[in-house]
Amino acid sequence: MVRLLPVMLAAYFMAYIDRTNVALAKTQLQADVGISATAFGLGAGVFFISYAFLEVPSSLVMHRVGPRRWITRIALTWGALSAAMMFVQGEWSFYVLRFFLGMAEAGLYPTLMYMVTLWFSQKHRATVVGFIYLAPTVALIVGNPMGGALMEFDGALGLHGWQWMFLIEGIVTMLVGVLVWFGLPDAPGDAKWLTSEEAEVLSARATGDGSDAGNRIRGNLGKAFGRPFIVIVALIYLFNQITNVGIVFNLPSIVEDLDIHGAFLIGLVSGSSGIGATIGVLLVPVVHRRFPNEVALIGILAAATAVTAAVFVLSSSPVVQILLIAVSMIFVFGTLPLFWSVAMARMSGVVAAAGLAFINTIGLLGGFIGPYAFGLAEDATGNPGAGLYVVIVSSVVGVALTPLLAGAVRKEDTAEAVAPVSR
Repeated sequence: MVRLLPVMLAAYFMAYIDRTNVALAKTQLQADVGISATAFGLGAGVFFISYAFLEVPSSLVMHRVGPRRWITRIALTWGALSAAMMFVQGEWSFYVLRFFLGMAEAGLYPTLMYMVTLWFSQKHRATVVGFIYLAPTVALIVGNPMGGALMEFDGALGLHGWQWMFLIEGIVTMLVGVLVWFGLPDAPGDAKWLTSEEAEVLSARATGDGSDAGNRIRGNLGKAFGRPFIVIVALIYLFNQITNVGIVFNLPSIVEDLDIHGAFLIGLVSGSSGIGATIGVLLVPVVHRRFPNEVALIGILAAATAVTAAVFVLSSSPVVQILLIAVSMIFVFGTLPLFWSVAMARMSGVVAAAGLAFINTIGLLGGFIGPYAFGLAEDATGNPGAGLYVVIVSSVVGVALTPLLAGAVRKEDTAEAVAPVSR
């Protein structure tokens, strides 16, 4: 953990900064280049379409070339494209650059999850994934104020504040790519700081009772895409991401609508959601160790999200509304380690690389739907907070899917237990 997680977190931290910093620029983009709320939602979401389209192919390439090379390539290209966002001139250039940014970043998250399957045993994976999710939660806490501070350079050298933000954060991302190249071994056997015996022990613990068949591509991809539990996990993740990404990309405008002004102050208040998200990714794995029924926890957290969003809609106090969003992020982000723990326990090898990418691909579609639905709700009502109705609906659907997931997981585990006996 000490050797790997700092580098992995640095890559994911900058990825999250670069995909969400556009939220801070929403109002300024509207003023400077005439991008409407719906166009912003479409542009913010189109990132996830290209990302989703290339997610599985990217992960299969990663399985061939290794995580270190692939994450380095991803960081260098998406950093350059993030910096290029400073050249946005209108809606179409906004759409195109966001689309290419999604293409560049495709495969990053499933690669990180795949590395977890190579390095860590199943009993540690929910905790490790929780730590990895510290990257986006900390990005919410410090990234929004940091981006807001960079936007205060508005007018320096003839550039808008949002142009400075895209440029500087893109350059930092490229530097993180260099860090990954020199600091992230692919697997235990590649780590210079492990003896061969230590590497073998770690690999054996990570593999568990898995078979080498999972390392052959031909004949195994059906196991990654066709099993019911994978499809249902992906669908629940989809509705989680509608909520997650919808809130993240629109929170600065919601905060501004509550009569909070100034780029830095808006970023600072928006960052409060990251506090709730951080609590979630740290607390839920602890609860999971005491209450190991992952599927039941997923349903409980989805229900809690729906209730919190409903109370937000009924409230008229800005302070209470900001607090409720922070609380909702405990549930929304806290669910994420559970999704991946359910999936990782039942996949290995190339099946894991493809299957985790498939789940993330479906979730990324929620990343497109969320901002776009929030934008439609805002344009229809004139209120950025109207997007919380989207949160209520998506969370209720997530609750409804939970019993289906429980049944699919039971069937999967029963089939897995019977298979060795039949052989």
